[in-house]
Amino acid sequence: MSNPDVSDPEISAETAAEGGESFGELLSQYEKSHSRKDESGAKQLVGTVVSVSGDSVYLDIGFKSEGVLPLAALGGEAKAGVRIAVSITGRDPEGYYLLTRAKVRRPQDWAALEKAFADKSAIVGTVTGVVKGGLSVDVGVRAFMPASRSGARDAVEMEKLVEQEIFCRIIKLDVADEDVVVDRRVVMEEEAQSAKEKRVATLKEGDAVSGTVRSLTDYGAFIDIGGVDALLHVSDISWTRVQKPADVLALGQPVDVTVLKMADEAGKRRISVGMKQLQAHPWDGVAKKYKVGERVRGPVTRVAEFGAFVELEPGVEGLIHVSEMSWGRKLKSAGTIVKPGEMVDAVILGVNAGERRISLGLKQALGDPWADAAQRFAADTVVEGPVVSITKFGAFVQLAEGVEGMIHISEMSAEKRINHPQDVVKLGQVVRAIVLAVDTEKRQLRLSIKQALPGGVDEYIAEHKQGGVVSGRVAEVLDGQARIELGDGIQAMCRITAASPAETKTQGESPLNAKSDTRAGVPAPHSQAAPQSEGKPDLSSLGSMLQARWRGATPSASAKPQSLSAGQVRSFRIVRLDPSAKKIELELV
Repeated sequence: MSNPDVSDPEISAETAAEGGESFGELLSQYEKSHSRKDESGAKQLVGTVVSVSGDSVYLDIGFKSEGVLPLAALGGEAKAGVRIAVSITGRDPEGYYLLTRAKVRRPQDWAALEKAFADKSAIVGTVTGVVKGGLSVDVGVRAFMPASRSGARDAVEMEKLVEQEIFCRIIKLDVADEDVVVDRRVVMEEEAQSAKEKRVATLKEGDAVSGTVRSLTDYGAFIDIGGVDALLHVSDISWTRVQKPADVLALGQPVDVTVLKMADEAGKRRISVGMKQLQAHPWDGVAKKYKVGERVRGPVTRVAEFGAFVELEPGVEGLIHVSEMSWGRKLKSAGTIVKPGEMVDAVILGVNAGERRISLGLKQALGDPWADAAQRFAADTVVEGPVVSITKFGAFVQLAEGVEGMIHISEMSAEKRINHPQDVVKLGQVVRAIVLAVDTEKRQLRLSIKQALPGGVDEYIAEHKQGGVVSGRVAEVLDGQARIELGDGIQAMCRITAASPAETKTQGESPLNAKSDTRAGVPAPHSQAAPQSEGKPDLSSLGSMLQARWRGATPSASAKPQSLSAGQVRSFRIVRLDPSAKKIELELV
């Protein structure tokens, strides 16, 4: 019996062994015959998917070793049992056949090279070594591949390509000089783009997919979802507020995301994904969990002029409006009260789960200062506080946080007429006043400065009695009455009547006015008094009379009264003393 043809793949190992050859030699010849026949690219193979691991798909191609195909080449999806047409491109260090779905042939002559060059089709080549500036590649003839077109990132990766079969494209062909230049990088980029397009075609909004963090930025992270990059915005990472993606994500970290949006922008496919959308929304239970009037506590996450946001739980924030921060102060910005990161207590004022809004009050957690204002600031209580605002009609004094009292302009001074409150008080000035009335419902307090002063008019009224005679200086003559100064800052009013001594003559008066009084314009009556020089009164007697009147003495019966005019010093009788109104009424003596 003749020896069997060991190159025939149909001959079994046992039959060959009977021909006198070892099992190892037969196995080697078997693999060589199969490898040469199919790896040459003479025809495509049909492989069957047996398993999927990571980013790779393993196929049974009828050889001793299985073939491996990138998952991206199948659009990122594969199932066991699916049959796929593939071609062999080489072997990996573990002995698996490297596969591709493209049908690629190895050129056999210059005519085949020229056709591949003209068609810009990919061909199979074997890297034979590293040369200056790139790699030497066997594509049927010796070809050169520049390092920049090898697809390798560094010299180490270029070394790993030696003795490997690769896909490449002829980018220069000179038959006369036998100069051939090939490019592997362009083929890799086209394959990646093709795989990306196939992957994108299988995606739709709402799909949950797995991916890997490829890069991180301040505004988000780029996730590789089977060869396709998708943007995970920082706001879609978690229901809690994330300042920087790097705080919660790391390069290479596997993540589960859901496709939020797919859109074409400037000719590019944009895919947005989210992580938090795969988790239960924290606002779903807010309406049952938070009630109006309850006290809550949390950190301040953001501060703006109009208010501050407080985190009640991950993903749930409430707003404290600037108007709900202080009972008394009118704030221009919330930043004057709270700072980011500060823990605060607040009271829930409103819950709107539909609009995802919770209104909070900071001042309510401190207690209403007007609740006991009627007891703390009862009528006739003497208080002190700074002036916080001034208007045309009065000034406001802060008595406590959130409690202000108003001093009307008429209650500022009993000694002089006030044209504007600023004539008496200034902003920030601490004043002493007495409480006149309290209205807790309207949140109003009326105060008085003049009634809180123990001296001045109060002392004068206490030291004098109705009917007493006093001296005073005429400060101003008005229509029917005159304003009289009784002392420093003490004023009274005197009514002027037709029957007053200032406008009539009496008998038995002092010889000072025996003749005609040229100043008053009143003729003198007949008198038995000693004659005086006409038109020349006794000035020495007048000086004595004025001094006596200023000291409060009763004027001489012989002295002649004068009409009232500003600057005169006259005697008056007290006709009314009103301690509550701090008023004094007089009449001429």
